[in-house]
Amino acid sequence: MGKQLTEKVSWVGKVDWELTKFHGDEYSTHRGSSYNSYLVRDQKTVLIDTVWQPFDKEFVSRLKQEIDLKSIDYIVMNHNEVDHSGALPELMREIPNTPIYCTVNGAKIIKGHYHQEWNFVTVKTGDTLDLGDSKLVFVEAPMLHWPDTMFTYMTGENILFSNDAFGQHYATESLYNDTVDQAELFTEALKYYANILTPFSKFVTKKIHEVLDLKLPVNLICPSHGVIWKKNPTAIVKQYLKWADNYQENQVTLVYDTMWNSTRKMAEAIALGIWDTDSSITVKLMNSAKEDKNDILSEVFRSKAILIGSSTINNGYLYSIGGILEMIKGLKFKNKRAAAFGSYGWSGEAVKQLTEELEKSGFQIVNPGHRALWVPSEDELLNCREYGRQFAASLS
Repeated sequence: MGKQLTEKVSWVGKVDWELTKFHGDEYSTHRGSSYNSYLVRDQKTVLIDTVWQPFDKEFVSRLKQEIDLKSIDYIVMNHNEVDHSGALPELMREIPNTPIYCTVNGAKIIKGHYHQEWNFVTVKTGDTLDLGDSKLVFVEAPMLHWPDTMFTYMTGENILFSNDAFGQHYATESLYNDTVDQAELFTEALKYYANILTPFSKFVTKKIHEVLDLKLPVNLICPSHGVIWKKNPTAIVKQYLKWADNYQENQVTLVYDTMWNSTRKMAEAIALGIWDTDSSITVKLMNSAKEDKNDILSEVFRSKAILIGSSTINNGYLYSIGGILEMIKGLKFKNKRAAAFGSYGWSGEAVKQLTEELEKSGFQIVNPGHRALWVPSEDELLNCREYGRQFAASLS
């Protein structure tokens, strides 16, 4: 079961190649995921994190092949969302008195999930656990991305067990960052940050600087999903600092839904106008009724500006746009501009409503938006193209 990382540390997790959805249906996992659990064997033995509940019996069974469970002296739970703590009940049936090290909030969450009074040992930043030759040093990291989150640093081996931070939903049997497709890895790492950690960027920046100020040597960063950062491990830390700093690329993304293709035609004409003005801008068009919602949000994260388009229906906008707007609002993007567009036949309220929602979500509104009545004529498509030129000019 285990894969040796160092003389003292083994990976004992689960690679889930079949996973396609996560957080219910909120997050798409096109490339599967992994639930990384780590076994530390010094003079004392520690299990760091477990796996998701559907794999609890498999996890415990394989762990038994690796080690006598009764020889596990401590369990460390860095974060207790069910994809990390789900195997705890099955494990604790075997070793019910084993101390579980976690934050105060961690103990509350475990009790809330499993309604068990296990042997909790609560820790705070700076607390240590002596294993013999090495020590575990605990660092609270609340809101990265839950209130209970903490990092665990192992001295001697110079390993940072970072839980969700620096992770990705990415299945690989080879474990390390330098053994996988780099384009895939970057895509999944950015998607993970954009869709999960963006609302907590100020906490990300603060916590990373706090850890960097400790000047700890880092040979490995071991998150709870995806690859282990072995080659140049702190590169992902530097990337997080960039992503946390109101990130944007030279990109404009148009997100739209359309009933009879009129709004789609508008989107394409506006895109041409943007290209007319500045061919260096990356312009992407995404139909919210057809594209994956998390991929859309990743492109919004990359963008310096977005345009949201919808036909008007029942005095409002189309439901797929409503869902994307709700997710955008929750992610609290910063330092981005926006406007709205859309076709209509009767009343035409959608553009005004979209503009209001974008403003509520923290976007700087470029203009009141652009509407087209019924099916856009050739002249109207030229107007849309000119609107795109003006929108692009406003970004310079």
